[in-house]
Amino acid sequence: MKTFNLFFQSPPSSSITTIFATAAITFLLFSSTMVNSTANLSKTDMDLLEFPLNLEYFEAEYFLFGSTGKGLDSVEPRLAAGGPRPIGAKQANLSLLIKDVITQFAYQEVGHLRAIKKIVKGFPRPLLNLSAQSFGTVMNAAVGKPLSPPFDPYANDLNYLISCYVIPYVGLTGYVGANPKLESPVSRKLVAGLLGVESGQDAVIRSLLYEQADEKVSPYKMTVGEFTQKISQLRDKLGKDGVKDEGLDVPIQLGPEKKTQGNVLAGDQDSLAYGRTPQEILRIVYGTGDEKAPGGFYPKGGDGVIAKGYLKTKPSKNLD
Repeated sequence: MKTFNLFFQSPPSSSITTIFATAAITFLLFSSTMVNSTANLSKTDMDLLEFPLNLEYFEAEYFLFGSTGKGLDSVEPRLAAGGPRPIGAKQANLSLLIKDVITQFAYQEVGHLRAIKKIVKGFPRPLLNLSAQSFGTVMNAAVGKPLSPPFDPYANDLNYLISCYVIPYVGLTGYVGANPKLESPVSRKLVAGLLGVESGQDAVIRSLLYEQADEKVSPYKMTVGEFTQKISQLRDKLGKDGVKDEGLDVPIQLGPEKKTQGNVLAGDQDSLAYGRTPQEILRIVYGTGDEKAPGGFYPKGGDGVIAKGYLKTKPSKNLD
């Protein structure tokens, strides 16, 4: 009786040739698809993926300096690409817990910059004003008067967390706004991944603040909840497109299902995240209410096709 070794029997040489040829063709097709999926993005996708770098640079630098005292130039200089060093950025006076959380955020943002630049060329770090004075100006605008003493985001845990409430959420709404406009699955996958982590960061910041919502922010007479409400109202005012921002406490008619005034996460009437356009985002981060008038955290404006496109037009009067 003839026996066959089903596990070790060598296939005919012609079969081996066919197997290798098939594998080679499959690899080439797969490689071609991967290359084309990023190289052949539409101009709309490229511009929309490039724009968030403005806020990702802000977050990376602010979190890095706040937690470690060092920025991209020390941690990942290639990503900074020779852009100017941020103005006034420094290490914050943080407890071990908050320093740990912000350090995690910082390195997440480094990853976000890298992920975006794997798909689009991007641009060097824009000039950022991360000074205490810059944040103090925002807080003065939010409360409607100069705070005394001036608000210092680097002073302690609570001040730093309140300052973190100012910008990261704006980036989150930008990803929500951009996603429906993206054409490529590659672009949508990237934005979904970025949005997932950015949303998580916002949730952590809001949760830490919510725990202290009724506490007074020393030496001011306002509570943490009141600060967040004022900041959200300022962002809505600057954005000029209705209510897309909510503090930690809201009127019950704006709470989830109109059942609670607690608002640990912001959302619309169906508890879906709000979306913003690049124009709205620029109006907010410039602090001018005008996408054509740079200022605030971006003294020379943002970079990239979208942001620079607005800078080429004549600025209108700054928002008082």
